[in-house]
Amino acid sequence: MSNGNAIILYDIPSTALGNAWSPNVWKTRFCLNYKGIPHKTVWVEYPDIASTCKSLGVAHTFIRRRTGEPIYTVPFIVDPSTGAAISESFAIAKYLDDTYPDAPRLIPEGTETLQAAYSIAWDSQTGACTRFVIPKTFDILNEASQIFFRESRERIFGKKIEELLPHGEEAKELWAQYEFELGKIAKCYPEKDVWAMGSAPSFVDFVAGGEIYWIRLLLGTESEEWKALAGWHGGRWGKLLEALQKYASIY
Repeated sequence: MSNGNAIILYDIPSTALGNAWSPNVWKTRFCLNYKGIPHKTVWVEYPDIASTCKSLGVAHTFIRRRTGEPIYTVPFIVDPSTGAAISESFAIAKYLDDTYPDAPRLIPEGTETLQAAYSIAWDSQTGACTRFVIPKTFDILNEASQIFFRESRERIFGKKIEELLPHGEEAKELWAQYEFELGKIAKCYPEKDVWAMGSAPSFVDFVAGGEIYWIRLLLGTESEEWKALAGWHGGRWGKLLEALQKYASIY
């Protein structure tokens, strides 16, 4: 693939160093870098995601249950080499494996169900960090996205974003709960391996890495919470980010 045909990865900009923050987009960025596929990032503010997807022929990622409204989210990619426009990180990973089979596989043969189940489990089992990251995500967004983010998140949580961030004993209890949640996942890993599948990374490592990277960015490497998290479960999560650094370039 020539650079003129580089895959276009759509992401949400921010004021953070390097611009990239979204844990879901990091999954796909890790995938593209691991496979060595040329790509470039196009930045789209939250209010423009739906219209951008529709204009490119990108499918919605889910339907809002109460209203039946189609919801469009990042990541999504456009591949000029094939004309494909794909949304949702797991679907993108499968597309990249199918379309670029000579590069390292993201989903090793025979593990698709396992990788999909892990991704679902991660999302459903790691909710204790939510009240830490939502207010801090708001803080790094550009104004156009802040307005959209505030409205949507305050509708979901039923309170002001500023009221979500826990303090004192409540913060300690929630962070301990997050440690417990990650501990359940850590038990699924080989004891001495950084990667879930052993010798090489796969999609599930990028799922975990996307969230942990997001948390480190928001909390800061000098925060008590991050220092604790990096050392949990034999230092698994800190070691994971160190190993992922080689796949973290932003283009």
